[in-house]
Amino acid sequence: MTRVLVVDDEPQIVRALVINLKARKYEVDAAHDGAGALELAAARHPDVVVLDLGLPDMDGVEVIKGLRGWTRVPIIVLSARHASDEKVEALDAGADDYVTKPFGMDELLARMRAAVRRAEPVAGEDDSLVATDAFTVDLAAKKVNKDGVDIRLTPTEWHLLEVLVRNAGRLVSQTQLLQEVWGPAYRTETNYLRVYLAQLRRKLEADPSHPRHFITEAGMGYRFEP
Repeated sequence: MTRVLVVDDEPQIVRALVINLKARKYEVDAAHDGAGALELAAARHPDVVVLDLGLPDMDGVEVIKGLRGWTRVPIIVLSARHASDEKVEALDAGADDYVTKPFGMDELLARMRAAVRRAEPVAGEDDSLVATDAFTVDLAAKKVNKDGVDIRLTPTEWHLLEVLVRNAGRLVSQTQLLQEVWGPAYRTETNYLRVYLAQLRRKLEADPSHPRHFITEAGMGYRFEP
């Protein structure tokens, strides 16, 4: 069974999520503040985290950073904050998706399923290694190694990297990337690509401001050069 950690300080939202998730055979843990969320995540190892940003003891972005220090668990932000810079900040910190309140339960469940699916290993995965002068991508193990150290990527960062690597040397359009990584509903969310490509460059490029491997084709898409 898929285990969900719900983090929100509004009791009615927590109650609604717990009821709906348990009715769909999810296992659910709930925390009402950031410290409790980090403790529960370490103790229960959820498969996905649904996180409100407006917590009483710390900002949700700090919770994301705390989780990303040790786990790649998918994190879906659930927040009343609508400003694009706040969304980008949460995604930049390591969140995998962002749902604004008020939200539809069906949409949230679909986003959760997609996030969990992206995080799962694929059966029969090609065992090829792709090496550059800066890092190595192991498609079978879903690992990236740079200078002898495994680099932590979120499930969404990995999925984006995987699509680009499997199309090495070829231009992958913005629409194709958005559809393959986030789904058809995100075909116009090009800001997602800018945020996540910037994260991959920071983590993997020797000089992120002058990338050699993750190339932007202005107005068209992106290309991975080994």
